[in-house]
Amino acid sequence: MAQVTLDSPLSGVIGGRSAKPLEKAFGITTVEKLLWHLPRKYSRRGELTPLQGLPVGEQVTVVAQVLRATSRQMQRRRGSIIEAQITDGVGTLTLTFFNQPFRLQQLRKGRQGIFAGKVSEYRGAYQLQNPDYEFFDSDDEVPGAAQLEEAAAKAWAEKPVPIYPATAQMPSWTIARAAEMVLDALSEVPDPLPAELLRAEGLLSLGAAFEGAHRPRRDSDWRDAQRSLKFREAFELQLALLHRRRQQASEPSTPRPAGPLLAGFDATLPFELTGDQRQVGAVIAEELARPHPMHRLLQGEVGSGKTLVALRAMLQVAETGGQSALLAPTEVLASQHFRSVVESLGPDLAAALNPVLVTGRMPVAERRRALLSLASGNSRIAVGTHALMSEGVTFYDLGLTVIDEQHRFGVDQREALRQKGAQPHVLAMTATPIPRTVALTAFGDLETLTIRELPPGRLGIETFVVPELEMPNRAARVWARAAEDIAAGRQIYVVCPAISGGATPSLEEGESTEVEETQASEPAAQRPLANVTDSVAEIRAMPQFAGLRIEALTGDMAGPEKDRVMSDFAAGAIHVLVATTVIEVGVNVPNASIMIVRDADRFGVSQLHQLRGRVGRGSHPGLCLLMSTAEQGTTARERIEAVAATGDGFVLAEIDLELRREGDILGTAQSGGRSTLKLLRVTHDGELIVHARELAGALLDSDPTLAGHPGLAATIAREEEHLENLAKS
Repeated sequence: MAQVTLDSPLSGVIGGRSAKPLEKAFGITTVEKLLWHLPRKYSRRGELTPLQGLPVGEQVTVVAQVLRATSRQMQRRRGSIIEAQITDGVGTLTLTFFNQPFRLQQLRKGRQGIFAGKVSEYRGAYQLQNPDYEFFDSDDEVPGAAQLEEAAAKAWAEKPVPIYPATAQMPSWTIARAAEMVLDALSEVPDPLPAELLRAEGLLSLGAAFEGAHRPRRDSDWRDAQRSLKFREAFELQLALLHRRRQQASEPSTPRPAGPLLAGFDATLPFELTGDQRQVGAVIAEELARPHPMHRLLQGEVGSGKTLVALRAMLQVAETGGQSALLAPTEVLASQHFRSVVESLGPDLAAALNPVLVTGRMPVAERRRALLSLASGNSRIAVGTHALMSEGVTFYDLGLTVIDEQHRFGVDQREALRQKGAQPHVLAMTATPIPRTVALTAFGDLETLTIRELPPGRLGIETFVVPELEMPNRAARVWARAAEDIAAGRQIYVVCPAISGGATPSLEEGESTEVEETQASEPAAQRPLANVTDSVAEIRAMPQFAGLRIEALTGDMAGPEKDRVMSDFAAGAIHVLVATTVIEVGVNVPNASIMIVRDADRFGVSQLHQLRGRVGRGSHPGLCLLMSTAEQGTTARERIEAVAATGDGFVLAEIDLELRREGDILGTAQSGGRSTLKLLRVTHDGELIVHARELAGALLDSDPTLAGHPGLAATIAREEEHLENLAKS
C-alpha cells in the first residue's frame, strides 16, 4: 500500500464505499479533511445524554440506556412493530422499528450505547424511527470481556466516547472508525508550525493533536488536543490574512491624488462634514495618493454619512481619469445609491462623469450601453449589484472598488471585482459595527476606519417592544399611532419576514433574510409568519387607513416595478410601504417617521438596527415599533429587548455576537477560504485571536516570504489558491 499522508485521497485508505458517503455528507475527500472533522462533544460510557428538549426534525446522536422493549402486531397490515424506550434517567425517548423482530433480542433492558436518528413527534412523545445504534458492551470492545479486572473496567468506563457531527447515512461511530483507520495508516505527520512556537505555547504536535482528538484515552487528551488545534486554526488564519494584506500593500498601483474636482464638490455641499467624516476622508485621500493599493474597511452607524465619504473618494480617483465601482447587495439599494450619486454630483459633474447603473435584471439594451460606456472609459462611476462581477463587465481603468454592506459579500467576491482592475484601491463599508475579534477573523486583510459621529440635526429614534399576546391593546395602538403620523403628513414603513402566507421571501438579486433558525422550536415560530401580502390587505381594511395608498415592495417584483414603488414612496405618493428586508439598508426617505416590524423576533439584532435606521432621517423624530409574540425569557425576546434598550450599534454588535451562532457571522468566503471555523469561537476566543495575530505578525516581520517556514508557506499558498479559484468561478 502506498504511503498515507494528509493529502492522500480518503477512498484509498478506507475504501470507496465508505468514503463516498463522507464526501456526500460533508465534502470530505482527503485524510486531512477527515481528521479536521472533529467530534462536537465527548461522552462517557455510563454518562447519559439529556433527552429533554431534543429538536424535532433534526438528526441527533445520544448516549442512553435501554429501559424496555416490546413487540406488537400492526393493526391494518401484516407485520410487527418493535418499540423500545431508552432513558437518560429522567426522560425517555421511543425507538420504533417495523418488521424487524431481531431488534427485540438486541435491545435488552439495561444495555447502554449510542443511538442516532431523526427526531419526530407522535402522540405528544418524541421518537426515533428505525434509528441506528451501537452498544458499549460488546465482547470485542470490553477489555477482559465477561470478567473485567477492576482497573481495566474503570479505564473502559471513563474512556471518552467521541460524538461527531453526523447524518442518517453516516452515523457518529462510523466516522469514528474511519478516523481510527486513517490514524493507524497515517505516516508521520509533518507539522507546519515552528518547533519553537510549539514549545513556547505548550502545544501538541499536529499528529499528536489529531490522535488526542479522535481517540482520547482520558479527558485531558482531547482537551489538550482541542487547545492545540484551536491555536493552529487562529494562527494559520491570521497568518494568511496578514500575509495577503502585506502582499497587497506592496503591489504597485496608480496614485490617485486629490485635485480641483474634489475641492469643487466640497465647496458646493450645503452642509459641513462631520469631524469623523473629515478625519476618515483625510486618511482615505492620503492612501489613494500612494503608489500602492489601499485596503480599508469603513464602519459607521446607520446614517453617519459613509456613502458621502465613498463618493468623495470616487471623485478623487476620477481626477486622474480612473473609474470607480460601487457594489451593493440588492437592486433596490443599488438603484437608491445610483440616484443619490447623480443627485449629489449635480447636473454638471454628473454629465462629466456619466455614472451608470448595472444590475442583473435591467433591460438588455440599457445594460449593453452601460457596459460599453465602462469599457470605453466614458463612464467613470459604476453602481451595481453582483452583476458588476460577471464576466462580461470590463473597465477601461478601474481605480477604486467600493463594497457597500460588505458583510453581505465574502473575501472571494471582493477579490472578483478587484481583479477587474490593475491593483485598484478597495473601500469596504458596513453599517453593522463589527467587534474587534470578528474584524480580525473575518476581515483581517482590511485596515479598519470608524465613523461614530452622526450629522447634526438628527432627532433620534425611539424604539419599543410591542408584545402582542401580553398587551393586545398596545398592539392595536400601533396602527392608531401610524394613522396619526400619516394625518400629520408623514409616511410609514411596515416590514415582514415573508412575502406571502406560509412562504419565506423569494429573494431578489443579492437580497437576504435573517429569520432566526434558533427560534424554530419556540411557540411564536409555530404560527404563520407575518407576510407582506396579508399585511397589505389587513392595513387597507382598517378604517383609519381608508383612502390612503398602501403598497408592497418585495424582492421578487420586477426591477422597474420596484423602482416605481420606491420612487413613489420617496415622492410622498405612497403613505404606507409594506416590505421585506429589501429596504433594510441605504433607502433614504426623510419624510418616513415610523418603522413597524412585524414578528420582529424573526430578525437578528443587527438587522433590526439597520431597519430602524430608515426613519428619523429628516426633520421629525423616528419611532420604531417591534411587534412580537415571543414570550418573556426566550432568546427571541431578549434579542428585541436589547435593540429597544440602546441605539448604539457598537453595543448591539457585541450583544449580537453573544446571541448569534458563529456560522451566522462568519460565512464560507469571509473566513479566509475555510468552509467554517472548526473549533475557534470569536465569542469566547478573543484573547487567543489577538495573541495569534501578534505572533503571526512577528513571524512575518522576521521572515516576510516564509522562506524559513516552508510548511506554513504551503499552507498559505493553498489558502490563496482556493481564494483565486473562488474569484474566477
